Amino acid sequence: MEWTDISITVAKRDADTAEAIATMVANGGIYIEDYSDLEQQAWEIAHVDLIEQDLLDKPRDIVIVHMYLAPDENPAEVLPLFEERLKNSGIGYQLNTTGVEQEDWQNAWKKYYHAMDIGERLAIVPGWEDYRTDRIRIVMDPGMAFGTGTHETTSLCLETLDSLVKGGERVLDIGTGSGILAIAALKLGADSAEGVDIDPMCVRTAGENAARNGVADRFKVLVGDLSDKASGQYNIITANIVAAAILSLAPHVPVLMAPGARFIASGIIDERKDEVLAGLKAAGLEPVEVKEKRGWVCIICEKKEA
Repeated sequence: MEWTDISITVAKRDADTAEAIATMVANGGIYIEDYSDLEQQAWEIAHVDLIEQDLLDKPRDIVIVHMYLAPDENPAEVLPLFEERLKNSGIGYQLNTTGVEQEDWQNAWKKYYHAMDIGERLAIVPGWEDYRTDRIRIVMDPGMAFGTGTHETTSLCLETLDSLVKGGERVLDIGTGSGILAIAALKLGADSAEGVDIDPMCVRTAGENAARNGVADRFKVLVGDLSDKASGQYNIITANIVAAAILSLAPHVPVLMAPGARFIASGIIDERKDEVLAGLKAAGLEPVEVKEKRGWVCIICEKKEA
């Protein structure tokens, strides 16, 4: 069985950002090719100044971050998440895979995706699968937009929505991806939802998934970011994105929260939990619950009293 090597090539100045994103997304190992100080490293490690010419010919102004997926991991779930986070970071990059052809994971991801129960009320069901259940069915064809329910960050959010949505809420989903969180909220009883994403592909996919689930008339999907698209106040706000993006948008969230509202922040690797908790508190958000699953963290907040 073959592992998948996902490599991201970036400028040297963006290496730390790419490494951080890869660390957040990967469950397996990470290997970094950085030849910018090759001679110094060779001397410090082996005390030699004779280096093979093929190494000397390596470019010094780029860094390649390799992320490895085990044979049982789903490239179709990880690759869109990885690329979404890279796009959100604003850095230039080139993404490549070996061990699996891009066409394979674009068209053969269905074998990794099956119906699953989440929380007390939800069932996430692929459109091609006959899954009979008394639960609320969310029919998903995720395409290439992140968010199928199988990744820990998404399932943590879905479980939280299952417990929070009582009926009649106005919902905002930041970085909506496939639209699964907003769609789930609507099918659980929310009155309306808005999804915001900077990627037009995600917005298109989210709109298609909303129509598939019969909630398109209550779900508005917008291309853009939080600052220029969200308006008014919401009862539930979700952000299943990277820690850095959550910290960046957190100061803008309290004003969007109606009395008694909850902000659900996910996509946080456990190593950054304390940093994000501190940032949320500094932004005027009070964490009321922290959920963790296999190295990922979901933080539920309320607005601090003035």
